[in-house]
Amino acid sequence: MSDMTGADLVDLDLSADTKEAAARALAERMAARGRVTDLEGFLADVAAREAQLPTGLDGGIGIPHCRSEHVTAPTLAFGRSARGIDFGAADGPADLVFLIAAPAGADDAHLTILSSLARQLMNAEFTDALRAAADPARAAALIRGEEPAAGDEDSAERASADGEDSVAAPAAASAVAATAPATGEPQPSAAPEPPFRIVAVTSCPTGIAHTYMAAESLENAAREAGVEIVVETQGSAGFERLEPEVIAAADGVILAHDVPVREKDRFAGKPTVDTGVKAAVNRPGELIGEVRAKAARGGATAGGAAGSAGTAAATPVERGGEPGEGYGTKLRKWLMSGVSYMVPFVAAGGLLIALGFAIGGYEIDKAPSVTDHFAWAQADSWAALFFQIGGVAFAFLVPVLAGYIAYGMADRPGLVPGFVGGSIALTVNAGFLGGLAAGLISGAVVLAVQRVRIPKALRGIMPVVVIPLISAAVVGFLMFVVIGKPIASAQEAMTDWLDGLSGANAVLLGALLGLMMCFDLGGPVNKVAYTFATAGIAVSDPSDSAMKIMAAVMAAGMVPPLAMALATTVRARLFNAAERENGKAAWVLGASFISEGAIPFAAADPLRVIPSSMVGGAVTGALSMAFDATLRAPHGGIFVVPLIGNPLLYLVAVAAGVCVTTALVIVLKGLRKQARDSVTRGPGDADPSTRTPGAKQPVSA
Repeated sequence: MSDMTGADLVDLDLSADTKEAAARALAERMAARGRVTDLEGFLADVAAREAQLPTGLDGGIGIPHCRSEHVTAPTLAFGRSARGIDFGAADGPADLVFLIAAPAGADDAHLTILSSLARQLMNAEFTDALRAAADPARAAALIRGEEPAAGDEDSAERASADGEDSVAAPAAASAVAATAPATGEPQPSAAPEPPFRIVAVTSCPTGIAHTYMAAESLENAAREAGVEIVVETQGSAGFERLEPEVIAAADGVILAHDVPVREKDRFAGKPTVDTGVKAAVNRPGELIGEVRAKAARGGATAGGAAGSAGTAAATPVERGGEPGEGYGTKLRKWLMSGVSYMVPFVAAGGLLIALGFAIGGYEIDKAPSVTDHFAWAQADSWAALFFQIGGVAFAFLVPVLAGYIAYGMADRPGLVPGFVGGSIALTVNAGFLGGLAAGLISGAVVLAVQRVRIPKALRGIMPVVVIPLISAAVVGFLMFVVIGKPIASAQEAMTDWLDGLSGANAVLLGALLGLMMCFDLGGPVNKVAYTFATAGIAVSDPSDSAMKIMAAVMAAGMVPPLAMALATTVRARLFNAAERENGKAAWVLGASFISEGAIPFAAADPLRVIPSSMVGGAVTGALSMAFDATLRAPHGGIFVVPLIGNPLLYLVAVAAGVCVTTALVIVLKGLRKQARDSVTRGPGDADPSTRTPGAKQPVSA
């Protein structure tokens, strides 16, 4: 640890007001030591990691961190802020900021040391000592473990133990058991009731900090609750698998992760709490209480489905949920669960239908069934085959949407009523809106049924018989008799309204959809616009207005990555090396209608990239509608241009939006560079080489 941090990497008077400024101030110290080769590239990597998951922790701690090709050796810089800096923690700003930089190919030994530090952050004596440190040398010594924190005589010993074995070894089972409080009284002759046993897995995207902090937090909470726990940390330093007998003896499982758990099938059938890694850091006691409650209810796994722990992913609400999360946030997660599972059906079905049209023309929808007539040598037969397969795939859209909205709310038990309700929505012509309603109702019904206390003898048949039977019957009744027809009427009215749009109204709608497509680049708002468009064409005979909307949405979604690619080409000096490389890939991603290709640029500079993209997307969406471009395929980018109505004008609309976004990004980044240069090179200090050692050095854009 001695070569990873030092007094020159400690700032006890960090004056930054934002997390970006804090990261820059600490990263500049790393760059001055030669540990960071490209400051802007490294900060872009830090911002991209921050965009995945906020790095603020309860207790006033911020731990921005990342792996980066711009880091030469594992390094840690520490800053202490008097005013506090917002890193997204639930309890407020952070006054202790740890910037952790790991090379892209860091060795396990260094990463193990960093994981040991992450565990120390869960030690109140350690953080209190850092807050009281009077000079940088003392703080650096505390971080290195060379000086124990006052009031924690065994901290150095614990740090050493953590450094030697930061992953949960199978032998830890006996060690954890030994932490149960001793009474000092003779043991009764009757065998005492065995303690509750938990196995846990923790993992985070980078595998450096949250993984090990979550493990330490769970172990501390288990110790206080008198529970035995063994944690498997699936971090960057590798992981040692829990022994099968340890898993078999466990009464419950906690999976705290933001990346997929490796070999998850090992935990099949165990009562499971599946959540995000920050939940284990911030509220471990609640998770332990939750898994004990699930075990007491008769072995219900996460979401209430027995036996699903090893095969079912966590529901969107359970993963990463935090205390106080509002209903609006939960609703968004439920809807996004359905949309994410629906999109592959949209892409497959839509492209197959488009291929059928491309081969056989727009009359192919009147072809007889290929089961009655199929000629191997006739193009029309193949066109009819593709069209009819695509139609079958499209028929799943509403049931899948409803089924996985219910899954997002209630896990696997929600699938049956969700699919049934979605199919009924199609039967009564309630369409897309009916699918949304069916999914939400199905999830609510299942959750209500699961709250009913039932005899232990019946718990085994609940997930496979009782819950599907009751929930499907209730949802079917509501969709057929109560709400199906009113929703169908609303769907018909919305379709008529869209068909009646023309002129300025259509152009405004195109601009709005373009703004939405470029707002979060594949996020919830983007998906709302995309789902709205695909729902309109997911019928056997879509209206002209629906195909215009689909064309506008796809055109706008192509703008951000193509604009970033063009900007890195015409003004490369405004971008760092990593962004220039991302720009090369963005050409292909943008041409393929993958808006996410612009995310690295937006994460590094959101205040300039996102507004510029939204303006360009609005221009493209409005022009596409004004040009009456139409599109039957829900995906494909430039590869489905032959299927687009008015293709040349459509390409003009895309090109116009790309040029607008490119120009805005270049102007805004140029202004930022000028402002930065004026600050870092003040009057009489134009030559950076004249600066005194330790002075703030200018950085390149």
